[in-house]
Order: sequence, then structure tokens, then C-alpha cells
Amino acid sequence: MTSILVDSNIFFDVIMGEATSAWSTRQLARLGGGNRLAVNPVIWSEIGAAFPSQSALRRALTGLALDLLPLSFEAAFRAGQAHRAYRRAGGERERTLPDFLIGAQAEVEGLVVLTRDPARYRSYFPTIEIVSPETHP
Repeated sequence: MTSILVDSNIFFDVIMGEATSAWSTRQLARLGGGNRLAVNPVIWSEIGAAFPSQSALRRALTGLALDLLPLSFEAAFRAGQAHRAYRRAGGERERTLPDFLIGAQAEVEGLVVLTRDPARYRSYFPTIEIVSPETHP
């Protein structure tokens, strides 16, 4: 059984009713049937910003069996290395971006990433498997 790290943009689609919610909903249903869907503290914090409390967030995610994965120091270090490469390539953000932490965890732990925005993941973590509208229309 494969673990799928679900990017926050997928949750925003489904919970907030974004225009791309049909694709995101289909992918959650398709992948959730035979795989383990997961989030890490970074994703949790991103989607948590949209809710007044953690209990409200949990209620919004009712019906999704989500594994809550810790973020390892190995993954955090790898994210820093990817961020350094990003800065050297002309990237302007000074702090480590959430996508680097998510991508690094996927790389270190062999997880698949479900996202609508695969560009940064592909650029800095080319070995990870990504499910996106480009790969699964």
C-alpha cells in the first residue's frame, strides 16, 4: 500500500470549493481507495490557517482517513539543501518554502505527492512520483 502525501492545494479545492475541486475530489476518491492518504505538520498548518480551530479543521476533513506523519530531521535537512539550490538558481524567497519540506519528505520516505502544482516538486525533487492534472487528467 502506497502512502500519498496530499498537498494543501487539494484540500483547499475540496473544502473551499475552488474551480478545480472536481479533479481534486476524483483523485482523493481514486487514490484513497487502495492507498494511505497522509499529511504532515507543514500541510496541516497551511490548511489550518483557513479554520478558526483545530476541531473545525478536523470536522471539515471528516470522511477522509488521513495519516498524520511527523517530519523527520533528515527530510528537513534535505529541504534546506533543495532551498539552497533554489536560491542559487535565482529564487527570491529567503525562508524554506512549504513545498520544499513536503517534497523532501516525499523523497526521503518514498511517498507519492498529490498536487495541482507540480513545478517546484519536479524541479527540486525529480525522483518523486507526482500525481497532478498533467499526469492524471
